[in-house]
Amino acid sequence: MTPFKLSEELLDQINSDIVAQNDKALQTLVKEYHYADLAEIFEALQIDQAVYLFKLIDSEKSADMLPELDEDVRESILDALSSEEIATEIEELDTDDAVDIIAELSDEIRKEVINQISDTEHADDIRELLTYDENSAGGLMAKELVCVNQNWTITRCVREMRIQAQEVTRVHSIYVVDDENVLLGRLSLKDLLTANEKSKIKSVYIPKVDYVTIGVDGEEVAKIMSKYDLEAIPVVNEQKQLVGRITIDDIVDLIKDEAEKDYQLAAGISSDVEADDSIFQHTKARLPWLILGLVGGLGSVFILEGFEGFMNHPSHKALFFFTPLIAAMAGNVGVQSSAIIVQGLANDVVKGSLLNRLFKEVGLGLINGGTLALLVILFGVATQQPTNVSLTIALSMLCVIIVSALIGTFVPIVLNRRGVDPAIATGPFITTSNDIFGIFLFFYIAKWFLA
Repeated sequence: MTPFKLSEELLDQINSDIVAQNDKALQTLVKEYHYADLAEIFEALQIDQAVYLFKLIDSEKSADMLPELDEDVRESILDALSSEEIATEIEELDTDDAVDIIAELSDEIRKEVINQISDTEHADDIRELLTYDENSAGGLMAKELVCVNQNWTITRCVREMRIQAQEVTRVHSIYVVDDENVLLGRLSLKDLLTANEKSKIKSVYIPKVDYVTIGVDGEEVAKIMSKYDLEAIPVVNEQKQLVGRITIDDIVDLIKDEAEKDYQLAAGISSDVEADDSIFQHTKARLPWLILGLVGGLGSVFILEGFEGFMNHPSHKALFFFTPLIAAMAGNVGVQSSAIIVQGLANDVVKGSLLNRLFKEVGLGLINGGTLALLVILFGVATQQPTNVSLTIALSMLCVIIVSALIGTFVPIVLNRRGVDPAIATGPFITTSNDIFGIFLFFYIAKWFLA
């Protein structure tokens, strides 16, 4: 399969057909493309053109395309549709995707759309899912699934599965429940096909099945599905009654969103912004961290002023030129250490006591710091720098690297234990604090060593 690539020729053709209102040509053209590729096309069109083309597509394909669209483009298209037209699109979607779309609407439009949905069961499922937190298992799940009763015969089971499968886009698993809809296990397709037609499901189903409860956090669901290589996982309520299922595509979207959020936090952007957002939104997201950097820089100024008398000594002035090096090494080491810990926390692989973790960082800092300190001494020899100055810089760098590694390790773990996203520690927070601490440590050691 050749990957889709949006071309100027295709856009020009679509624009020309829209201007000429050549609806048949447009309808024929869009039939050739996957809904994900169509979303890419729509995002490249002007909004009025996108709306015009959207209304020409059959609701089955346009509904599949809606979740793939950029939020701003989707919002503009939905604003141009009536509540009845939106309801038609929603009816074609699985409940999890339908809820994601409806949640973006205003309360008034949301009620109108749900009331316009002809399938009352579908509408009720959407109302239920809207009550859950969007990042919980309940908010991620879809109501569409295939489940069978343990007391059914194989023959009835197959008959009932055919009926249920009509409402499910993809059948990942067959779940087994009792008369109270309590989840008991799962049914292997192989066992179903090879069992006697008169046998009951209770004699062939597999009682072991992984599941999550409604209130479990989405990231925890992702960890469970990743650990056990699951394509789907059932969701149960407090009574262990089967209420829905979460599929791998929903988890991939969640992981992607979390990764983008963590990347922005690490870069010093405090809220979810995109390249096309307004200047005000970008300013609001970036300015707090820039202010933190400013405060850190001013703190460095006060530190340098405190050592002004020491720096005025003729033999000590050379130290000033190594200040950026020490600050950069402190920041870099801190970010490296915090990035490893944040990744480990995200993947739930940071185990054991904090003390052991800190001892490990001390050992790593000694190796890395010792190596870099030796290089600094060799640099001093090559440039005929005074030996005491080279040793001062080398010792300072060794200490700064060890302390920065400890801070980079300690801070994310503490933030995580206090319920704060540890990704915040990989950005300007760590860099600025380690810059300040590194400069202070550098001049303090130099004053002590060269006094």
